[in-house]
Amino acid sequence: MIENQKIRPAQVVGPLGEPLTLDSLPPPGTTRWVVRRKAEVVAAVAGGLLTFDEVCERYSISLEEFACWKRAVERSGMPGLRVTRIQHYKSLYERQQKY
Repeated sequence: MIENQKIRPAQVVGPLGEPLTLDSLPPPGTTRWVVRRKAEVVAAVAGGLLTFDEVCERYSISLEEFACWKRAVERSGMPGLRVTRIQHYKSLYERQQKY
């Protein structure tokens, strides 16, 4: 039945507004994760291009790591994905939760 089949889009809108396809995603085996690449993967999952499990398998990352990327984008946008700013954003959100 067609109801049981998952229909995936051919492309989704990337983090910078550009079309994002499976071919334009970072290649499998990527080891250097810059902000743009992380944001592209998060956008691909949000748009239905890939599932959480597919991302974890394709890029050899844990579900927890991907969840951190997703949470960072939801909270702070692309700047939240910067490794050098993680501590800054973490303390900011801890202070906001107190009030």
